[in-house]
Amino acid sequence: MAGVMSGVTAGALIAQWRKARRLSQLDLALDAGISARHLSFVETGRSRASRDLLLTLARTLDLPPRDRNGLLLAGGFAPAHRETALDAPEMDQVRTALSLMLRRNEPYPAVVFDRHWDILMTNAAYARIVNATLPAGAAQIEPGSLAAAPRPNILRLLCDPAGYRPHIRNWPEVARAVLTRDRREIALNGARGAALLREVAAFPDVADILATLDADPAPFLIVPVELATPAGPVRLLSTIATLGTAQDITLQDIRIETFHPVDEATDALIRG
Repeated sequence: MAGVMSGVTAGALIAQWRKARRLSQLDLALDAGISARHLSFVETGRSRASRDLLLTLARTLDLPPRDRNGLLLAGGFAPAHRETALDAPEMDQVRTALSLMLRRNEPYPAVVFDRHWDILMTNAAYARIVNATLPAGAAQIEPGSLAAAPRPNILRLLCDPAGYRPHIRNWPEVARAVLTRDRREIALNGARGAALLREVAAFPDVADILATLDADPAPFLIVPVELATPAGPVRLLSTIATLGTAQDITLQDIRIETFHPVDEATDALIRG
């Protein structure tokens, strides 16, 4: 549903989001302050929604800004939220701030990625991990700099036997935890998200994990990432943050993942 596919109307997008939110037409109409009949006409194309009505429905459905723009464009209106490429000159200050945040997490790994799980920036510790798993000839990640396209993808690296996967001692538990957390967001990323999910499902054992995500939850409170390193195993917890005051869609899509030692042994090993 993210973005606008050719031929998809605003009414069809509203119906898709309403069903995704598990709302009836009557529920959505009451929440938006319109009649169910009018909403039905909008969804089927019998009535053309105004810009104000589309924005009201978008707020009621709690659509992300990117999808609000998509809804407006499908309805023939200009987008409400701006979107600036991260490599644009006006993003210089943002890139500098992100680089500082990443560097402050040293010596522990940290990474900035977008809604498609493409790596945008890393610190030196995370760059070493990525660069060790890239195929021959691939562009290396430069710590603190915006990665060049095509960018490495975190989910591919996690699931691909040629990526991070062989170095994660508890890979099944980590993969299950990540896919459980991220499956809904992947599905909301439209055709590209669906294609990424199909791609990672083709890697060994991933389809089996995806098939059991709705089964009984794992018995762990937190799943650390246990990495095998030449100096010995390290155990890390991750936290994911967003830019809380971002006013641009590109920045609202950004995720900053930082890793921290679980125990004193890991802390001593990494600092040593």
